[in-house]
Amino acid sequence: MLDQSAQERSEGSSVRASGPLAGFRIVEFAGIGPGPFACMLLADMGAEVVTLDRVGAKKSMKSVAGRGRKVIELDLKDKGAIAQVLDLLANADALIEGFRPGVMERLGLGPDVVLARNPKLVYGRMTGWGQEGPLANAAGHDINYISITGALAAIGTKDAPVPPLNLVGDFGGGALYLVVGVLAALLEAQRSGKGQVVDTAMCDGAASLMSFFFDMAAMGRWTEGRDQNFLDGGAHFYGVYECACGHFISIGSIEPQFYALLRQHAGLTDADFEAQMDRKAWPALKEKLKAVFKSKTREDWCRIMEGTDICFAPVLTMSEATEHPHMVARNVFIERHGVKQPAPAPRFSRTPSVVREPEAADIGTVTSAWKAGR
Repeated sequence: MLDQSAQERSEGSSVRASGPLAGFRIVEFAGIGPGPFACMLLADMGAEVVTLDRVGAKKSMKSVAGRGRKVIELDLKDKGAIAQVLDLLANADALIEGFRPGVMERLGLGPDVVLARNPKLVYGRMTGWGQEGPLANAAGHDINYISITGALAAIGTKDAPVPPLNLVGDFGGGALYLVVGVLAALLEAQRSGKGQVVDTAMCDGAASLMSFFFDMAAMGRWTEGRDQNFLDGGAHFYGVYECACGHFISIGSIEPQFYALLRQHAGLTDADFEAQMDRKAWPALKEKLKAVFKSKTREDWCRIMEGTDICFAPVLTMSEATEHPHMVARNVFIERHGVKQPAPAPRFSRTPSVVREPEAADIGTVTSAWKAGR
């Protein structure tokens, strides 16, 4: 729930914000990757996010991850600017930064200094390796952070791991865990009146995302070889298949009743398909299914299977996804400045999220407004 002061600030604003976080104030130190994406989510949900960026940065109005912010350009190497930032943070609810460990401390904006000015502030830190540990100060990217968690080794073909875009480290293990951590700390701060540091590391989050697979391995239901398990492409009933047109479809017929429907709609009368869970039979059954799906186009298979309980979907490109009837009916994608992009998620029944325009701002004006709203 919104605390009373946040509710009052929301209702007192000149343009009433929408979303469950309306009235909360977050200061973002501009960075790349998961930090901006996390702040996009928070802004979509109604938080007033002010981004502090370098002088001359000139962010594009078309930026998807940069939407919904007030942007202030500052030289953080200037002591006068740091004093202004501290004044701004004195009336903020949360701070989010994505620098290497020690950078904020060297700027004079470390947790000790900032929390002394604003004891209720939630101090969100986003790094790849975390604030301490042997690799804490090393450079890295998503692919490196998921490499040491067991995640990358589990994804790909038998021949080699395949990077799953940067969804697992940057955005899944990074941004989403940062949002969860910041929101949890904001809730706790409403009870205790005290803020705290949220140390979000992409390697921590990616490891956490692997919890189900560690559980499966402990039960003897998961092997460490790729393309050998029921969720990694090893099973014939859970995977991607090419069609006659060169496009692909996906099936996930794990449960027996769904597998029965797959056999029915695909015409899989061969008795060999009765051995659904026989791992030794999977390679041969995959080859047979390849031939079956290659006999028709993706459009044909959509007519036959889409909307059934087979657990079927066409594999669409990003541009195709924006035109799919289900995505259109739910308004999953919106257009902004001529750019198609995902709409805010998740959805709220009473306090819907909205996409607001980014705007240039002056730190003195924002600080004064925030002080007045306290």
